[in-house]
Amino acid sequence: MLNVSHFFEAHGGGIERVAGHICRQFAAQNHDVVWAASAADALPDGPEITTIPLSCINPTERLTGLPMPLPGPRGIIALWHAVRQTDAVIVHDALYITSIIAVLAARLQKRPVVLIQHIASLKFSSAFMRGIMRLTNFLVTGPMLRWADQVVFISASVRDAFDKVPFRKPPLLIFNGVDASVFHDHRQPDESAATRTRHGLPVSGPLFFFAGRFVEKKGVAVLRALALARGDATFVLAGAGPIDPGKWGLPNVRAVGGLQPAEIAALMRTADALLLPSMGEGYPLVVQEALACGLPVICGMDSALADPDAAKFIVGIEVDHADVDGTATRVGMAMNLLATQEDHRAEMARYALDTYSWDAMARRLVEAIKA
Repeated sequence: MLNVSHFFEAHGGGIERVAGHICRQFAAQNHDVVWAASAADALPDGPEITTIPLSCINPTERLTGLPMPLPGPRGIIALWHAVRQTDAVIVHDALYITSIIAVLAARLQKRPVVLIQHIASLKFSSAFMRGIMRLTNFLVTGPMLRWADQVVFISASVRDAFDKVPFRKPPLLIFNGVDASVFHDHRQPDESAATRTRHGLPVSGPLFFFAGRFVEKKGVAVLRALALARGDATFVLAGAGPIDPGKWGLPNVRAVGGLQPAEIAALMRTADALLLPSMGEGYPLVVQEALACGLPVICGMDSALADPDAAKFIVGIEVDHADVDGTATRVGMAMNLLATQEDHRAEMARYALDTYSWDAMARRLVEAIKA
C-alpha cells in the first residue's frame, strides 16, 4: 500500500503528521506500507514502514512559507516505479506536485487511488493570490477529485466546498484520529506549574496557546496584535517558519519552537485556550488534540464547522488576514467569553476521545480501497 504526501512527518505540518499516523496504523494492522515523500527531512523511524525519499527542490517554502516541493526527474521516476509495485495508492491532498504525479501514474497503471482531501482553498490576503488559488482549484483540484476512485474528506466544510464535483463514488467523511495516550485531559498534580516553569512562563495569569507553522495563513499577525492588546496575558507559540515571533520584542510572547507531542499536550492542559486564527484550513489536527485535552478552541469558521457535532465546543470567528486588527478584536471578544466554556472541558474531551480514532480511520481507508 503506497502512501504519498509532500513531506515526511519530521517536517512538522499537519498533513505530514496525519500521513505518519495512518502509515503506522496500516503497519499495525499487518499491511505492507510504503511511504513516498520529499527527501528534505529525516525519515520516520521503524522498519515496519518502507520509505521512498523523493529528490525534490522546495524554493516556495523558503520564499513564501508555502510548502510545495518540486520533484526532479529522479523523484518522478522513483514515484512512478513505486506506483507500479503497489496494489493501491493513498494520496494526501490534491494540489501538491507529488500528489498529481502519483494520481496520474496510478490512473495510467490502473492502480486504485484514494485521495484524502484536507483543505478547500488557501485564502491569501492578496486578491491576486486568491485568484490564482481559484484558478488552480479549477484546473487541478477538481480534475484530481474526479480522477480518484474514492475521495475522502477530513472536514465537513471542505466536503461542502466541493459539492459540485462529479465524483466517481460518493465521497466519504472520515475524521483524523487523536493519539489518546498523549492527548487527554487527565492532569497530573502540579502539572500546570511544572509546565509553566519548564518554559519560563509566569506561574499564574491567563495563558493562550498556538501550535502551527509561523506563516501568514496561520494568522500569526493576528496573534501579534492580540499580544499587543492583552499585556496581562501570555501567548505561547509552538512551531517554526519564516516569521519569527521572537523579533516582535513583546515580553508576553514566548516562542518555544517545535515541540514533541507530549509537551504540546502538557501545554494544552495548562493553557486557557487554543488560538488558531488561520484561513483556508480543513480540520487542523491541533484542534482535535486540543479538544481531547479539554482545551477550549477559538478558530476560523471553516475549522469550527469541520465536525458539526463538535461545533458546540469550538468558538468560531470570522477571520480576515487583510483586516488584522478587526480579526484580533473578534478573537479578543471570544477570549472574554471563555469562562462559559469551562463546564464543557470534560465533555469535549470525552467527545474527542470517543470520536477520533487513528485505528478506525485506517480501517475505513482499507475498506474504501477494497470497495
